[in-house]
Amino acid sequence: MKENFDLAMEKQIAALDGKKRLLLHACCAPCTAGCVDRLTPFFDVTLYFYNPNIDGEEYYKRAEELKRFARCYLPGTEVIIEDHDSEAFYAVAEGLEEAPERGARCEKCYRLRLEKTARYAAANRFDFFATTLTLSPLKNAQVLNELGMEAEKAYNVQYLRSDFKKRGGNVRSKELSEEFELYRQDYCGCRFSKKQTASK
Repeated sequence: MKENFDLAMEKQIAALDGKKRLLLHACCAPCTAGCVDRLTPFFDVTLYFYNPNIDGEEYYKRAEELKRFARCYLPGTEVIIEDHDSEAFYAVAEGLEEAPERGARCEKCYRLRLEKTARYAAANRFDFFATTLTLSPLKNAQVLNELGMEAEKAYNVQYLRSDFKKRGGNVRSKELSEEFELYRQDYCGCRFSKKQTASK
């Protein structure tokens, strides 16, 4: 039976004793827009852009858009942009280039990004880490949360369970995207996803 990760997050928040530091893995500005309203009352949020799957110039376009959104909507929020480490993604995707979306390639990509986020959170003494990826209806929240919990154990830093698409997350993402004219992409960012999207 699948766990209700939205309810799990509410329970974690209810147990907090004051505001905590949270490192939020951000895949793009629109997804971040759908998550932050639920987090900022309880956490000092730092945005962390590590997405080696995103191909070429698309990486820098999304990174700049995330910074612009933060300046406009979350003034004072730190945004960390990691180097574009595409080789790390191609290493985990090797042999899975033709795998369908939400399949084995995506799972390895999720793991790569969540482990890197957890490692950074632990090294920099964050109380929690989380990811905006659960906002997307195209991403498997069950798998993402399971990987997050594995990283929690491996790096000894708390993972905030989530299913940000719940409670109007996607609606809020669209509202803020329209308000700030955010660039919205129609594929995850990797060249394999782009190819599959173009062939539909």
